Amino acid sequence: MTDKIIRATAAQEYIRAFAVDSTEMVAEAREIHKTFPVVTAALGRLLSAGAMMGSMMKGDDDLITLTIKGDGPIGSITVTADSHGNVKGFPGNPSVDIPPREDPVSGAVKLDVGGAIGQGILTVSMDLGLKEPYNGQVELQTGEIGEDLAYYFTVSEQTPSAVALGVKVDKDSSVLHSGGFIIQLMPDAPEEVIAALEVKLADLEPVTTLMERGMGPADILRLVLGDLDLVITEEKPVRFHCNCSRERISHALATLSTEDLESLIADDEDIEIKCFFCNSAYTFGTDELREILAQRGE
Repeated sequence: MTDKIIRATAAQEYIRAFAVDSTEMVAEAREIHKTFPVVTAALGRLLSAGAMMGSMMKGDDDLITLTIKGDGPIGSITVTADSHGNVKGFPGNPSVDIPPREDPVSGAVKLDVGGAIGQGILTVSMDLGLKEPYNGQVELQTGEIGEDLAYYFTVSEQTPSAVALGVKVDKDSSVLHSGGFIIQLMPDAPEEVIAALEVKLADLEPVTTLMERGMGPADILRLVLGDLDLVITEEKPVRFHCNCSRERISHALATLSTEDLESLIADDEDIEIKCFFCNSAYTFGTDELREILAQRGE
């Protein structure tokens, strides 16, 4: 597996940075969900962001969930990540096919992620082992995801951030490249540091263009932050991984009301439950449902 996340600091720790190569992870997500190209791009961008934001957490059991709900044809996208590089996600509608759009700045023709998502809300939920999870919510600014997350960091976490995300999809719908970076300014960052960073980011090419040239996450951070005393502090693998299991589904069934379980048993038919994240299917027979009901009553 070549997918990985890089953590780094720069400018005497006035800057912290994260970069990811998520190509294999997004390719696996495309295979699992059979996504059309524009959905692959949207889901891939959020998977990349989730991976990096997961790596910002410190606890072994910490989880972060990113949810986008828009009025576009995709409907919604949900991504969950932990602090160990395990990421999973699914789109509301994997089969969206809309025309590409021309970038107003570069003139390049791109998949219209913003059009597929539309207007709506970005929600960030962090389960840090406390009584209640932290929830932050902002309105989508463009639906292009990178800009929306940058807005979230600035508004909800008061952390000025540059977020770049990209997914390059081939003509046969396969994933050629996927990755991104998040660069954040810490409190009291000197004006000269802010100005130097702005200059570097202003002329930076898209992430997938840099990846096409053979640049990995560390190379991209060196390109942006190399003149600001970049220090790479961690490198770790990242993967698409779903932790669903028959046992977990069984526990979920046990939370149903007695009336609902008895109704399923009365139907005297097998039931199939499919995981949204990985499409794995679990079948439970009537006898198993009776056992679940009996164990809950103990």
